[in-house]
Amino acid sequence: MPEDPNVPPADLSHAGAVVDKAIEYMTSQNINSVAIASALLAGSMALLARSVSDDAVIGILNNAIDSVRSGELRT
Repeated sequence: MPEDPNVPPADLSHAGAVVDKAIEYMTSQNINSVAIASALLAGSMALLARSVSDDAVIGILNNAIDSVRSGELRT
């Protein structure tokens, strides 16, 4: 049964820490922040497309859009 995209996986914290370290490393290599973010987003989208339904991907993207519109990402 596919995972519910509305319930964070148990290992989300670990995955987040790994991504934070990858970002830290790329930043130390003077890679442009937009390039880093774009690469991470593209990789994330590819992984999501292989892991959940299109409707689930749309739901996740809509949550992200709502976070941008509400200013949550800027706080």
